[in-house]
Amino acid sequence: MSTVMAGIGLVKKYASATALAGVDVEVRERESLAIMGPSGSGKSTLLHTLAGIIRPDGGQVLLRGERIDHWGENRLSALRRGRFGFVFQSGQLLPELPAEENVALPLMLGGVVRKEAVVRARRWFAPLGLEGLEQRRPGQLSGGQAQRVAIARALAVEPDVVFADEPTGALDQATGEEVVKLLTSVTRQQGASLVMVTHDAEVAAHCDRIVHVRDGRITRYSQYTVTP
Repeated sequence: MSTVMAGIGLVKKYASATALAGVDVEVRERESLAIMGPSGSGKSTLLHTLAGIIRPDGGQVLLRGERIDHWGENRLSALRRGRFGFVFQSGQLLPELPAEENVALPLMLGGVVRKEAVVRARRWFAPLGLEGLEQRRPGQLSGGQAQRVAIARALAVEPDVVFADEPTGALDQATGEEVVKLLTSVTRQQGASLVMVTHDAEVAAHCDRIVHVRDGRITRYSQYTVTP
């Protein structure tokens, strides 16, 4: 299985605290990788560094063999819009927009005209169990429905990698289970890789591999739990 992304010797410091202390990690083609660790372990910093949101103080981030950590902000922004998808704990949907426009937003930011972007966004609603909810605003959706919309938004640009930061953290256990199953399966079906931060071992168990982080270092990997 080929490598989509890699972090090599990643270092990140905040004042006197070291969030990443020389981390090496790879993300493979079409795999789901969970990052686990206690609060303050560096797991979210690792995700944000791979995603180009945080610039490392040392080391390299590679996307399909090309180094991206030294790119300028405009180029990184274009990368995040066009080749990465994001799902956050709170969904971060725009409350004033209907669901279909929330999904279409990254396409429009990437230069797709609104009409075409909305048409492309609507294609995700039936596969994600959201048919009939296209015109509802986030305040009219349940927590699980809102996260499904966030998943649709992440996948609408047909990304290389989807980054999910505690995507089930605001959901009850049953809804969270449903959402993580959907997230891991649909990213694989679309040919994307998934990098997910979670504190929940049951959520992580749905991923192909688990990397355990403590004090800014990877302490161990768990074996594949799901057959790709």
